[in-house]
Amino acid sequence: MINTKTLALIALVGCFNTPQVLRAEVGVGAKPLPGAEQILDGTREMLDSKWTYWEGPGYASSLPIKWKIVDDPVDDGTVIMTDDPVAAGGKYGTADIVTKKKYRDFRLHVEFLIPNKGGNSGVYLQNRYEIQVLDGDKTKHGMGAIINESESPYHAYNGLGKWNAYDINFRAARFQDGKRVHPARVTMYFNGKKVHSDQPIMKVWGGARSGIDGGNDGGKGVTDRPGGLKLQCEGHDVRYRNIWIKEIDLGNGTTDFKE
Repeated sequence: MINTKTLALIALVGCFNTPQVLRAEVGVGAKPLPGAEQILDGTREMLDSKWTYWEGPGYASSLPIKWKIVDDPVDDGTVIMTDDPVAAGGKYGTADIVTKKKYRDFRLHVEFLIPNKGGNSGVYLQNRYEIQVLDGDKTKHGMGAIINESESPYHAYNGLGKWNAYDINFRAARFQDGKRVHPARVTMYFNGKKVHSDQPIMKVWGGARSGIDGGNDGGKGVTDRPGGLKLQCEGHDVRYRNIWIKEIDLGNGTTDFKE
């Protein structure tokens, strides 16, 4: 007869042998999935090697990237600060940074910290669809919202001076014969709480200066080209660290996943 301790050991071994395609730890400090790529670790070396400026219609800065490397205000190490002089006063689109690599479907982890009231940035999936980073705003344009398309899950926000985490499963829009037949979709955990479940995203908001396809038919003219992960510079102090991404292929299935 197999005793309970043996059964528990078998179950534990089975857990380790099960492939983890979409499952992972979520929340602040989450470690990368097997096969995921760390794309921001708080160092100048990784910032310069994996990121560049998005040279959209409002671009006004110049390489090398002017964002600062600063000490982590909470933990050991360094982090990236969204501080580029050309964006002062909220001039969005002038100094956003984007990954050199472009993506279709992916699982993403991003950590951010806002030191001051009203701090504003944004995480852009495929350099198209914004997940808002904005202290104090609880509207559909506010913190954690798929901008203008979902409610803000403000209740999950840890607040000023604390690290926060977005864990996102993203499926790009699907096309047939050059026409979009399925919109992009997102499932998201915010600080370990599930806040968006297979939410469709119908357009690119904010105009041509916000991201690729923003200037196409009022943002409705989404194209089938992949795009990088973009972080927005709004002339505010927002800090980023521990960003990793895993390319996946979701086919036409759901974006839903379990932590």
